[in-house]
Amino acid sequence: MEIHDSLLDFIGDTPLYRFRSITRNLACDVVAKLEMLNPGGSVKDRIGIRMIEAAERDGLLKPGGTIVEPTSGNTGVGIAMAAAAKGYNCVFTMPDKMSQEKISLLRAYGAEVVIAPTAVAPEDPDSYYRVADRLTEDIPGAFQPNQYFNQANPRTHYETTGPEIWRQTEGRITHFVAGVGTGGTITGSGRYLKEQNPNIQVVGADPDGSVYSTSDARPYLVEGVGEDFWPETFDPSVVDRYVTVTDKDSFLAARKVTREEGLLLGGSGGLAVHAALEVAAELPEGALMVVLLPDSGRGYLSKLYNDSWMLEYGFLDRPGTSARIGEIVAAKRRLEPDMPDLVAVARDEKVGRAIDLLQSYGISQIPVATSDKPETVQDIVGSVHERGLLDRVFRDRDAVSRSVAEVMDEALPVVELRHGIDDVVMDLSQGAEAVVVVDGSEPVGVLSRADLLEFLAHQPS
Repeated sequence: MEIHDSLLDFIGDTPLYRFRSITRNLACDVVAKLEMLNPGGSVKDRIGIRMIEAAERDGLLKPGGTIVEPTSGNTGVGIAMAAAAKGYNCVFTMPDKMSQEKISLLRAYGAEVVIAPTAVAPEDPDSYYRVADRLTEDIPGAFQPNQYFNQANPRTHYETTGPEIWRQTEGRITHFVAGVGTGGTITGSGRYLKEQNPNIQVVGADPDGSVYSTSDARPYLVEGVGEDFWPETFDPSVVDRYVTVTDKDSFLAARKVTREEGLLLGGSGGLAVHAALEVAAELPEGALMVVLLPDSGRGYLSKLYNDSWMLEYGFLDRPGTSARIGEIVAAKRRLEPDMPDLVAVARDEKVGRAIDLLQSYGISQIPVATSDKPETVQDIVGSVHERGLLDRVFRDRDAVSRSVAEVMDEALPVVELRHGIDDVVMDLSQGAEAVVVVDGSEPVGVLSRADLLEFLAHQPS
């Protein structure tokens, strides 16, 4: 019988998942390492048990002892889960920006949670780092694993996470993307991967306000990633490139992945995905990017998945959640009653025909499909743009008589009629000139930046 005696047996060997929807217009493959499938719900399960076992071997943690740790939540859960299995007490200090769900979760494991202010320097006596130090000194038999200095942290990922990714991709991985918090995950995993293939590029996803990629540290809202100091568990030489991501982009990316891929991500996962897509847009066919998703969105339901919270911080643009993409389509129909809902050109038509359509309807881009009346989104195979055609025809006058299929660009991003306006904002702000709107699998229209601006300009403030 396959029966296990400990939850700790299930840590690691998390699967890889290939993104489908959010990478529709990318040439390379982007796959996610699903660390939320660890038993405690995050990548930090890996280091929780390893740091405890190392302390036991070194005689730093005795039976019945107390573990004290400063944590943004996930490390605390990993430690608390291991501590419960081994009979230790736990006290965790946390910054006050953490979600209530994370605090409640730690207390559910029987841990004591002490809250400290976020907006203070790390060396301030009131910071959650220094509060943890004082508690470690004051509590008899206390031990602080200190994930920011404990070399078991990066060593765990060197021995587990990195080898798993190498094996799961059969050595085909070309890029590895991960958020940088304590630096243990990206240091250990990245170091192992580079030892197997020095050409692998390691990309650090970092919040706007973290010291890793910005000159001055300042508060930000994404939890569990970025720092205001340089931990000893982080080896910066492993990282080839940083991508700095705002709170807004992190949260919107997490929400988009949840709706389109069915993966409920936390804000740090959204940060990593946003960074990954930014880099992946530059990569050719054949590249294989692995992005590590550290935890689930279940611990953030009161924040990034709460529309009121998102509006309060300005992360949803008004009209925000009251507006759906269908409303923009309807408004466009009212303004342009003679315009067909969807103007498309067949891929075997001549370029001259595409130019005629652009001029006739006063538009800048057209989807290219298997016919001029595509029935499903699968029928759409590309797009042509006024700017690209001008350049092509200027350089080659005979291009007018070529087939559209010879000159078309990649297909436009696709958004659902029923989804919120933030999906359109995200796609159009990331460089897309327009999006195809679908109702289920049926294409029902095209929205451009001008359409979106027209809609927003006439909304109440």
